[in-house]
Amino acid sequence: MSALRAVSAPSRVAEPAEGISTEELALAARNHGLPLEALRYEVTPPGLHYVLVHYDIPTVGAGGVDDWTLTVRGRVRNPLSLDLATLRSFPAVTHRVTMECAGNGRARLTPRPVSQPWLVEAVGTADWTGVPLRTLLAEAGVERDAVEAVFTGADHGVERGVEQDYQRSLPLSDATADDPEVLVAYEMNGAPLPPQHGHPVRLVVPGWYGMAHVKWLRDIALTSTPFTGFQQAVAYRYRRSADNPDDPGEPVTRIAPRALMIPPGFPDFMSRTRVVRPGPVRLEGRAWSGHAPVTRVEVSTDDGDTWTEAALDEGLKESSWAWRSWRTTWEATPGTHVLSARATDAADHTQPLDQPWNRGGFGNNLVQRIPVICLPPGD
Repeated sequence: MSALRAVSAPSRVAEPAEGISTEELALAARNHGLPLEALRYEVTPPGLHYVLVHYDIPTVGAGGVDDWTLTVRGRVRNPLSLDLATLRSFPAVTHRVTMECAGNGRARLTPRPVSQPWLVEAVGTADWTGVPLRTLLAEAGVERDAVEAVFTGADHGVERGVEQDYQRSLPLSDATADDPEVLVAYEMNGAPLPPQHGHPVRLVVPGWYGMAHVKWLRDIALTSTPFTGFQQAVAYRYRRSADNPDDPGEPVTRIAPRALMIPPGFPDFMSRTRVVRPGPVRLEGRAWSGHAPVTRVEVSTDDGDTWTEAALDEGLKESSWAWRSWRTTWEATPGTHVLSARATDAADHTQPLDQPWNRGGFGNNLVQRIPVICLPPGD
């Protein structure tokens, strides 16, 4: 254990003048976000959907998917061992789901938690096809004393000195709910899952941050006691104290509301500062929440001093856990402007104007800020 700890540093917060490290740059190269102009796609192409891989992308095995099995065991009456053909024999459903990394926005916090340096792009929306988890649990027969379902992926590594397979759990009430309905998914946008998105099978938990959507799923175990593995009890907790790393915090669960704007005009290569010309400029984007459907999006063109309501599309009735598009028109005038958008959901959660700081950098849904230069007339 001491040798593992020597290569696996504890969590920490960056010093005030500390820049992004080589290690963080390496993480950023492995884990890409959604190019914000790709918000134009209602369904995100798999190669543009955000990716977060904790360890290595695992291989299925020498025999390919023919070697893969999913086990359902623990506090069940009829343990299951399912190959992909058997899994596909169950009635399939498709859900359109917006997925967001719990660390989205981490790099915008001050002080900055040291980890994957997300800005605002760790999001995507896909059509996921598979078998409802509750169908498989009904087939296995849940024992009365079961309280949680523990999901184990095939990815293996070390984190903060702890060697582990990636594991997360859900309360049984969430695992068996019909809305949102948890999926054991084997297709993304009508095709087999790509390797980086969990091939051959992954979990999809609508409304929850991405850490719950266990990829490369190989085992489901029902337990009579709450799961206390690393990714549940140590990682993915809202710890508000900067000075007390032992603060147990609160668990990260559902996605906080967020609106993102497609950056208007055209960008400078290095700074990504946007350039527009005077006159009417279409502003548009997407908004979502894991608590309830988004009911309002407001837009500011003066760095948050004033806000006006944007038009919000109706959304698909069968896709209540997917983002909604919004739009408005801005009359651009020469000079420098900062554009923002903020979302409010039906449960009255609204994006904050001040950062919601925590040691892990989770759930930072502070409003987006887009610097824009409007050129003089004729330039």
